[in-house]
Amino acid sequence: MFRIDHHLHTSRHSPDSIIDPIKLVKHAKAIGLNGLVITEHDYQWEAKELSELNAQADGLVVLAGAEISAREGHFLVYGLPNLDEVGPGVSLAKLLTVVKRHDAAVVAAHPYRWDQDFDAIFAEHGVGLDAIELVSNNVTELTRAKAARLLEKNPQLGTTGSSDGHDIEIIGCYHTGFRQPISSMAEFVSAIKARLGKPCQLPGTPSACGPV
Repeated sequence: MFRIDHHLHTSRHSPDSIIDPIKLVKHAKAIGLNGLVITEHDYQWEAKELSELNAQADGLVVLAGAEISAREGHFLVYGLPNLDEVGPGVSLAKLLTVVKRHDAAVVAAHPYRWDQDFDAIFAEHGVGLDAIELVSNNVTELTRAKAARLLEKNPQLGTTGSSDGHDIEIIGCYHTGFRQPISSMAEFVSAIKARLGKPCQLPGTPSACGPV
């Protein structure tokens, strides 16, 4: 199983995170993760910066997406060349249009959080979503139950697990497992779009919304 935590933030580009990137990769390797996707708030690491971090990752695969603060809520995007068209406050309709144009992937982060009317959002935009985040440190038992009911009605929708880590001790608590190794963003996007991953949990880690 290839274990990848693909929703997390670092202190370098997310003011609400206290995770040092170098300590992050060393910790992720030590706890048994195979990969990370850094998803800063409305920022995507540039290639040179990411390459420098990978050089210190001791074989851990480190990629970069972004958590976009759209009008309707937060959405994780993977595979965009840049975020020029999808700044904070972008409409979900435009975000999905840009994602589709670049054959990227999009996952709804912590659906139903903060009383988000995700049922209405999904009714209007669900066809453009590749997956929803079923478990994370910022998913509660209540919002997870709501997501589970949505999945019962829409079994074609993919699911992911991730830490939404802002503190290093949370990293990997939930993550997504894939049967095949992933070594690039293109491979990660393809796996997400093909619904090949499943939510997983590292033993002994926090389980904010219950076990997987």
